[in-house]
Amino acid sequence: MEPKFISFEILEKFVAGILIKAGIPRKDAEIVSDVLLQADKFGFDSHGINRLKPIYLDRIKEGIINPVTNPEIVREGPATAVIDGHNGMGQVISYGAMKLAIEKAGRYGLGMVVVRNSNHYGFAGYYPLLAVRENMIGITGTNARPSIAPTFGVENVLGTNPLTFGIPSDEQFPFLLDCATSITQRGKIELYARQGKEMPLGWVIDENGQSKTDSVQVLKDLIAGRAALTPLGGVGEDTGGHKGYGYATVVEILSSALAQGAFLKMLVGMKDGRKVPYSLGHFFVAVDVAAFTEPSDFKGTVGNILREIRASKKMPGKDRIFTAGEKEYYKWMQRKDKGVQFTEELLIEFRGLCKSYGLEDYLKYFEN
Repeated sequence: MEPKFISFEILEKFVAGILIKAGIPRKDAEIVSDVLLQADKFGFDSHGINRLKPIYLDRIKEGIINPVTNPEIVREGPATAVIDGHNGMGQVISYGAMKLAIEKAGRYGLGMVVVRNSNHYGFAGYYPLLAVRENMIGITGTNARPSIAPTFGVENVLGTNPLTFGIPSDEQFPFLLDCATSITQRGKIELYARQGKEMPLGWVIDENGQSKTDSVQVLKDLIAGRAALTPLGGVGEDTGGHKGYGYATVVEILSSALAQGAFLKMLVGMKDGRKVPYSLGHFFVAVDVAAFTEPSDFKGTVGNILREIRASKKMPGKDRIFTAGEKEYYKWMQRKDKGVQFTEELLIEFRGLCKSYGLEDYLKYFEN
């Protein structure tokens, strides 16, 4: 079977349309759609439209996400704010929070906004890039349902807790570092399971500290608490696993303690045997470059740093060194005219969505 690609233009309309059918106001639906498709554009396939049904539509149906988002500022200072998301759409809450941080940074040089009672906010890199467009540095992090075992532990206590930076440069693309503080994240395991692939050794451990590679079984075991992801750096301290564990803990603290939100095992999404909201927390920081130096000088220096790194001596057999954000830019160049590649499984899922949500006009796009 030839690879099936569907254009971003069609998918933007479809995803927004189906979210509206699910009860999300149009403006909010467009934000959620944009965040999901931005992930696919940049190659973060684990956080793209493949998550539309299981992470968002199904949870709205189950009543554990409110489709109508009503964020509330519960505490505010000149450069800071605390937002209660009241269990709305994570992308909508986070878009507003980052915009508020940017606005405050424009006035005071720095802005930080923290959020409690939110939901999965999708592609973390989306939010720092909002700051980059304003010649600002953007930083975000979020806690998540427990997945990572601490160093020398086997219980999934911490979330995958990404720590993400966006920094403007004078190149065609900004510096964008978006990675989990685990050696991998649940979304990538979901992708492996969809493709029927075994995982590499060292990604996941069982209750005895032994590596697990069956991606389908691992997803079940993570939910049941019988398996845990390893922190960035891997098992133990010899390869730096304690560093990933430490950064995951920093993100957990910043995502919960400042906003007085939920943390660790409070984020499992279950109570008394039934599903409940995840009540996630996030933080957003914007730094106005102009408060420190001329933006053009700053971007030139950042570009020089990145170019010098890429020009450094290569490992034998390797002809390229990449800097963060570069591969994402090239991925967008490859995909912008093609769109998103669909697997047969995802085509079947989307045909089902067309029928379930009364969008049969789109069925023709998801046929083989």
